Amino acid sequence: MAAQQPVQKNTLYVGGLAEEVNESILHAAFIPFGDIKDVKTPLDQATQKHRSFGFVTFLEKEDASAAMDNMDGAELYGRVLTVNYALPEKIKGGEQGWAAQPSMFTAFFFLTLLHMQQEEEMQRMQEENRAALQAAEDLHRKKKADEREGEKEEETEARDDPMARAEAQVLNQNGS
Repeated sequence: MAAQQPVQKNTLYVGGLAEEVNESILHAAFIPFGDIKDVKTPLDQATQKHRSFGFVTFLEKEDASAAMDNMDGAELYGRVLTVNYALPEKIKGGEQGWAAQPSMFTAFFFLTLLHMQQEEEMQRMQEENRAALQAAEDLHRKKKADEREGEKEEETEARDDPMARAEAQVLNQNGS
């Protein structure tokens, strides 16, 4: 049985970070609790964006403890944070450790999220197309109704105009 890795009492794992959060924002959120030695937000190699978590290392263990007590469950940029003591970077396996390698779950989660976003985008585009088609059909119906209304007005004018009636009679007599 492998020995459990000791936690780093002055380094905090901060999970649930919104995409907009960068190292400066993370530093600003945690500085009220004490002097900070380091802030890291590991990047996803494929997207070059952080992977929704980061690490904040305080100079003093007591400051890290206070930050964890106050920030775990707190909200930052609309996302609820998970704040715990960090495990050492090298967990096991390989030179950099398994923690540095994307897991199958991470890949599956990323692809599932990407698929969901694509589905939402397709639905949005279909709704926009339906709305545009409906607007075009409505415009076509209105145009046809206006044309029929115009024809009725011409017929009414022709019946009410004595000259138009006389012309129609002459045309009818010549045609017969």
